[in-house]
Amino acid sequence: MKKTLLLGALMLSSLVHAKDLSIERIFESPSLDGNAPRNLQVSPDGQRVTFLRGKQEDYDQLDLWEYHIQSGETRMLFDSATLAQGDGELSDEEKARRERMRLSGSGIVSYQWSADGKALLFPLGGDVFYHELGKAGARQLLDTDAFETDITLSPKGNFIAYIRDQNLYVKNIASGKETAITRGGGGNIKYGMAEFVAQEEMGRMTGYWWSPDEKYIAFTRVDEKPVDIITRSEIYADSIKMIEQKYPAAGTPNVEVTLAIQEIGSGARQWVDLGKDKNVYLARGAWMPSSGVFTYQWQNRTQQALELRAYDLNSKKQTVLIKENSNTWVNLNDDLTFLPKRNQFIWASERDGYKHLYLYNNDGSLVKQLTKGKWVVDELEAIDPETGNIYFTGRKDTPLERHLYSVSIDDGDIQRISEKDGYHSITFSSDASIYVDSMSTVNHPAQVSLHKARGEQITWLEENAVDENHPLSAYMDSWTKPEFGTITTDDGAELYYRLYKPENPEKKHPVIVYLYGGPHAQVVTNSWGGNRGLLMQYWVDQGYVVFSIDNRGSNYRGKAFEDPIFKKMGTVEVDDQVAGVKFLRTLPYVDADRIGVHGHSYGGYMTLMSMFKAGDYFAAGVSGAPVTDWRLYDTHYTERYMGNPKTDDDAYTASSVFPYAKDLKGDLLIYHGMADDNVLFTHSTKLYKHLQDMAIPFETMDYPGKKHSIRGKETGIHLYKTITNFFNRNLQPSKAD
Repeated sequence: MKKTLLLGALMLSSLVHAKDLSIERIFESPSLDGNAPRNLQVSPDGQRVTFLRGKQEDYDQLDLWEYHIQSGETRMLFDSATLAQGDGELSDEEKARRERMRLSGSGIVSYQWSADGKALLFPLGGDVFYHELGKAGARQLLDTDAFETDITLSPKGNFIAYIRDQNLYVKNIASGKETAITRGGGGNIKYGMAEFVAQEEMGRMTGYWWSPDEKYIAFTRVDEKPVDIITRSEIYADSIKMIEQKYPAAGTPNVEVTLAIQEIGSGARQWVDLGKDKNVYLARGAWMPSSGVFTYQWQNRTQQALELRAYDLNSKKQTVLIKENSNTWVNLNDDLTFLPKRNQFIWASERDGYKHLYLYNNDGSLVKQLTKGKWVVDELEAIDPETGNIYFTGRKDTPLERHLYSVSIDDGDIQRISEKDGYHSITFSSDASIYVDSMSTVNHPAQVSLHKARGEQITWLEENAVDENHPLSAYMDSWTKPEFGTITTDDGAELYYRLYKPENPEKKHPVIVYLYGGPHAQVVTNSWGGNRGLLMQYWVDQGYVVFSIDNRGSNYRGKAFEDPIFKKMGTVEVDDQVAGVKFLRTLPYVDADRIGVHGHSYGGYMTLMSMFKAGDYFAAGVSGAPVTDWRLYDTHYTERYMGNPKTDDDAYTASSVFPYAKDLKGDLLIYHGMADDNVLFTHSTKLYKHLQDMAIPFETMDYPGKKHSIRGKETGIHLYKTITNFFNRNLQPSKAD
């Protein structure tokens, strides 16, 4: 009897583990990613790790949790459902900020520690809540009809600062006194706010910076008057909104940015001279530890020159500490870090062809280069204030994985700290004594662990083991592990690929090439792919070979690997993707006549260029939210790679999709969010008309009310099914027969 029961249990287990992955299941709760937390932070006192975690019944509804290191206890700090009734209606500014920060979900989507580790701040529903450790509940610091944005704690935790109605305010937490730093905001004038291209393209989400002693606050004044107004439609299911938006398209005027520093107590204000040329960018801002010197990164319009400048409040003079120049463009980074005890700072540069770290004195004199080699540093993660030991993530071992390393300021010795193969995202404590490691591989969702600085593991915060209790375990019997490899192009470039092979290699299979192909991005990594990675597994289950290759122009291979796209977008990238298809054609299980291509955003552009310029290699394509004419895209991104259309008009024409659309041979589907304020819907509608005028058939699927990322569970299911059904119709054997 026991044997019968055991056999029955084993048979049932086999049936459970034989489930086929469905598109619906990819979006259902509990998440197939498991319970790996988001937004991990170590408290400044090093006593706890805080993070956001979705509810079991709805992984998009986020609560704030903590792991207390000494007690080993994990507990919820705030239940977003009881703290407030959702987010309410987000302001247009907040919607745009979240889209550009790639923040999704509801409830508590962001939070901040006070510098002393005694309090937490988290915005919710346009207001903000303040929790002091050891006290019950949270105090609501803002409760107004306005929707405050960019809410932050001051360095010592005595104030909050925020933007309301395009003005900058500060509020004393103890007394509740609110002070308007500016009053002239409104219309074209914005104080303390990052302009559109700063948020979207520079990764600068704020326009104000506290001094370390809280005596001063530096802030920008943005005048949008020079920027052209575009009228775009936001098409919803039951309405159409006509939006007049200040949008600096390539070759048109930018905002005019000025910089001020104000003393909080007296209100005395100093204006910083950014130079005679007003057609520039203010890319970054940071105070030196002394508080008497504010630094900012000045970038010219072509982005071929970048300067680190320092303004002294006492002398009212400024100096240029560092100049970076390039014949193509200079990439921005966030690695500037000051060393208070040494009167020195760390600077990252690509001057030798690869991003590496350099040590400077505060007067701008170079001390030495700290890292070297034909590999790149990702980010400077932490500096031990006592030893000066520097911790950084990088690609020293392989560009497919991100690892944690350390380098000694004194002897330059580099040591790898992370041991497991995979992709490591690191968060250090402020004293660099411990760190949190969120590590994943292409076959395993993120596992989160706590470590001592030299790598010794203290504990799991979320082991996320794919065991019988994990939501993913039911699909592991049919899980396909991809292989990684390289090919060499005819002109000698080495390209990395990822390949999902079919279960039955004895017959010919259709292929889906998934790509992005643009700068500052990478597709081929040994990291968990989230919903897109699960979609690839679904495609493999449906009999597809799935392939990706990172062409020249993409990230983490050095500047020489990026530069070939300069004023030539849509050329070498397509050539490299074709090289990938030529490799696929050598594989015995690939049907060379049934190869499709799909990508979103720059990947959508690449899909179109591949279909139009290399139609003999791609039988079908799905292009998502594509750029079709770079003249329609914004200044900072486009001019960085393409120059100015006023002087490089021929390059813009050659890099648009329109000269090549007439050569479309295969089947094409284009989809777009109809309220997209990044890659405007105009990109697609302009192409729709062009193809229609040439009587070339194609398919479309447009999403009312959706922005660039096309978020939402139900929408995601619909989109994934639409893409898959299109490929099934056009690549599966029934059509070929």
